[in-house]
Amino acid sequence: MNDNLDDRQVAIVTGATGAIGKAIARNLANTPGFEVVIVGRDETRTQKAAEEIRQATNNNQVSYQLANLSRQSSIKALGEQWQGPLDVLINNAAATPRKRQETPEGIELQFATNVLGYYWMMHYFEEHLANSTPARVINVASYWAGDLDLQDLEFKRRGYDNGRAYRQSKQANRMLTAAFAVQWKASGVTVNACHPGDVNSKLSNDLGFGGHESPDQGADTPIWLATSKIGQEETGKYFEHRRAVRDRFTADLQAVEELYAICQSYSRKKE
Repeated sequence: MNDNLDDRQVAIVTGATGAIGKAIARNLANTPGFEVVIVGRDETRTQKAAEEIRQATNNNQVSYQLANLSRQSSIKALGEQWQGPLDVLINNAAATPRKRQETPEGIELQFATNVLGYYWMMHYFEEHLANSTPARVINVASYWAGDLDLQDLEFKRRGYDNGRAYRQSKQANRMLTAAFAVQWKASGVTVNACHPGDVNSKLSNDLGFGGHESPDQGADTPIWLATSKIGQEETGKYFEHRRAVRDRFTADLQAVEELYAICQSYSRKKE
């Protein structure tokens, strides 16, 4: 770990109590010069994850913050209390409840966490990222994506299926990546999305799957985007296994703009 604080890179990783998120945070903490802040909802689990990462990497610059990533007010408070630089933001937190649930604000939980959570993290940390340029955002998405319905994002009309809702959210992550890349083009902040890997995790189990890759293998592409030159040279792209892949979802510019506007409208209801 680089002891010169002027040279440190400060990174946030959300969802770091899960298999892939913890591997992402651990590998970042094991990278010279990185200070890592993990964000989670459950204090016991999040504190334990931070301690495990500190012990595994001998990096004392690993800490945690608490936030409910399905709640706009919680993410807004996190952004407002943040002090200092933010060089890397990795949006990774996801929920895949088997039955339809809603937040206290009445928003379907998977859409709130997996889509609006990413939007709110980028929105409320925009200034911190811009002040730390060159800075970068990595949105952990998936190649298992599709089924987006802009008229029924919360499954009020369609029958709820957690796999379909998950696929929709991952498509939305990729589309929001393209939208923010356009919005931030002049800021020096890059935004890219990636498929992490097929890891056996609580999330994959809730979707009815296992996984054939280790958490470290799943974390490889997100870490590569967070630490390599390409993550700063490219923006608005989608990657699988360290390779840029043409994204048919982001090619629909009208849908990308409409999704961004919808997410923006959710924020305005509360601000």
